[in-house]
Amino acid sequence: MAHVVQPLDQPSNYKDSQSRIERAKQNDLLSKSTTLYIGNLSFYTTEEQIYELFTKCASPEDGGGIKRIIMGLDRNTRTPCGFCFVEYYTHAEALASMKYVSGTKLDERIIRCDLDLGYKEGRQFGRGKSGGQVRDEHRQDYDPGRGGWGAQAQRLEAERRREVEERYADAQEGPGAVAGGGGDWKETETTVPSRKRGRSPDDEGDNARMGHHRSRDDMEVERM
Repeated sequence: MAHVVQPLDQPSNYKDSQSRIERAKQNDLLSKSTTLYIGNLSFYTTEEQIYELFTKCASPEDGGGIKRIIMGLDRNTRTPCGFCFVEYYTHAEALASMKYVSGTKLDERIIRCDLDLGYKEGRQFGRGKSGGQVRDEHRQDYDPGRGGWGAQAQRLEAERRREVEERYADAQEGPGAVAGGGGDWKETETTVPSRKRGRSPDDEGDNARMGHHRSRDDMEVERM
């Protein structure tokens, strides 16, 4: 049965592509390593959350504990990009985390733990072309915890939008351009010709006579 079930505290077959160490030497170093690589983290997971989880496997009474946590950062933006390194004081603590923490959820994500050869300056940065991790460079699914779409998909979408904007700008400026928005139109007032007849000298005489009749009527009313 021991040959069927893989032990939970065994390192993976991953080999750092930038490492010059031979496989046999690497296995020897991993058998003594106190450093863990933690993957599949949310971009929003904090160092405090990681410390709280991994300190559960620490053994301060035996001189152990967490030595330090190195957050993985986007090479360009210097923001978290989904991985970190956790260094313990003892190898036993690292193995305990492999057994009890790897495969559990943190920030609603199943995280992965693996023994690491040890942190060196520069390894905190993503190796993808866009600055993040390589796995997020070609990812085709939408992952809200890791920046949405993959970096390559985001670049293609940005190029598509730029092409659409350029075509729209050409249509606005070139021959046969269509009119712009409502702000480009000016409402014009239409003058309706008046149907009223102009005044004539005869009208003046009629008005005078009407005024004369009105004054006589007024005088009669005053008298009454």
